[in-house]
Amino acid sequence: MYIVDNYQLAVLFCIVTMLCWGSWANTQKISGKNWRYEFFYWDYVIGMVLFSLLAAFTLGSHGQGGRSFEADLMQAGSANIASALVGGVVFNAANILLSAAIAIAGMAVAFPIGIGLALVIGVLVNYMTLPKGNAALLFTGTVLIIIAVILNSIAYKTKTRHAAVSMKGIMLSVIAGILMAFFYRFIAASMDLNDFIRPEAGKMTPYTASVIFAAGVLGSNFLFNTILIKKPFIGNPGSYAEYFKGRFRLHIPGIVGGGIWGLGNLFNLIAAGKAGPAISYGLGQGATLVAALWGVFVWKEFRGAPAPVFKILFIMFALFIAGLVLIIKAGSG
Repeated sequence: MYIVDNYQLAVLFCIVTMLCWGSWANTQKISGKNWRYEFFYWDYVIGMVLFSLLAAFTLGSHGQGGRSFEADLMQAGSANIASALVGGVVFNAANILLSAAIAIAGMAVAFPIGIGLALVIGVLVNYMTLPKGNAALLFTGTVLIIIAVILNSIAYKTKTRHAAVSMKGIMLSVIAGILMAFFYRFIAASMDLNDFIRPEAGKMTPYTASVIFAAGVLGSNFLFNTILIKKPFIGNPGSYAEYFKGRFRLHIPGIVGGGIWGLGNLFNLIAAGKAGPAISYGLGQGATLVAALWGVFVWKEFRGAPAPVFKILFIMFALFIAGLVLIIKAGSG
């Protein structure tokens, strides 16, 4: 299988994760006008599962290092499989709430609150699980990113001071962020982060863990998303009949979005072996910066905002970049 053998490449993989995790929500915005977010989310989960299987049977099964996907799956311990499955369930609960928050309040509100919380709590949780890297640099970088997230929220509030901001969207973002902070530790616990070439018996490689994780997302989606289709946060109840009547082109954005997120997740898990879970997770959740860039420069969410808003945004971007640099340096020594 393909593995990362140095810290610099691990950082590059984490940057790809950041780009993927900060970009997948664009596919929801693309499909939002014609497709219920609950239906989009089913496509998103299907895309995630398909990508994880494709990666497992290709990159995860060929090469000179480590066990192949099938061999790794056969020897995986039940406790480790359960851990990755739980990670999928926790992530799905968080992400489906985040998708609802995006549909209600938009990316500019949902991402800074939800992913900002996930970043802060997640870095703490993952560092306590496996302390790897310079703690002072890691947490200083995290604090800078927290300030950047707060500034992003201030910029949005200043821009929309005369508009109603949905409290339902804010609350969903908060709950999503808290849940999102904990999913990663369950996947990390199912792998041998010290040695992907000769992993401990019963532990899984990143490729196998990502497949089991995706299975947890898929299985729990039959419960979570079915409830939301019948009792949605916004709009009228739907039905699976409507979903299957949708033209194929309506399904494409969600499938692509799930594949994009799945690529980021796999690269992050692969990188965790060299960078450690706290650093790889922290860099990956820099996705808020990427989402903010999409919102400002592509979706023009701050069009017509007063000049002070753009000054705040400039400082926000500068702090985000500084925070990410410190997190990278935290593991370079």
